Amino acid sequence: MLFLHGGGVTGWMWDKQVQFFMHYHCIVPDLPEQGKSDDGTYFSIKNSAEKLIELVQEKADGKQVIVIGFSLGAQVTIQMLSMKPELIDYAMINSALVRPMLWVKKWISPSIKLTFPLIKNQSFSRIQARTLYIGKDNFEIYYKETCQMKSDTLIRILEENMSFEIPDHFHEARAQILVTVGEKEKAVMKKSAIDIVQRNPNCIGMIIPNIGHGLSLANPAFFNQIIKDWIAEGRIPKEGKLINRSH
Repeated sequence: MLFLHGGGVTGWMWDKQVQFFMHYHCIVPDLPEQGKSDDGTYFSIKNSAEKLIELVQEKADGKQVIVIGFSLGAQVTIQMLSMKPELIDYAMINSALVRPMLWVKKWISPSIKLTFPLIKNQSFSRIQARTLYIGKDNFEIYYKETCQMKSDTLIRILEENMSFEIPDHFHEARAQILVTVGEKEKAVMKKSAIDIVQRNPNCIGMIIPNIGHGLSLANPAFFNQIIKDWIAEGRIPKEGKLINRSH
């Protein structure tokens, strides 16, 4: 079971999932240039997917492969599914942006350079943390990692995130794919979830009520139960609103 974190957080975001799924071989990497990943590789969605495909091929050894990605990690998951359609058995794509926001992308570099000093302001960081449902237990590590991030890295991550679109071969992925998005997320995120569901016949999608960006941190017990029931029985919670393919 491979867990891929979002931007602005790292592998620690999955601690509650790793505790719950102890009977699985859980792998929780930090993506390039983030957290403890400091081998000098620049971050891109494509090179992250390539490295993770190698890792899975090395570790899986014929076992069932489950990949769970949030936000930036969900984009990497989509890339992996597209590059190696037969590698993954189950994939959960949680809050993935797949509609390029190119008008925003051109403003990323100048705006980050202007606002970057705010990152080390604890009050500003607490506001950012709340939007991701990061609680008191994890704030210190979140703040420490945020302070360590270089502006060039943040610009690179945001530019990759804002320009990502569904790769050509995604429709070939053979995995059972669960696509989730929060009801309180931006319209572009919900439209992205619909796009993903429509691009692969193995996708089932649902909108999670009363939640924004970060279900696994906001309600880890519910998130874990979703994964468990879906993998074991192909069942999704009655609370979720199914995404219709005919949108």
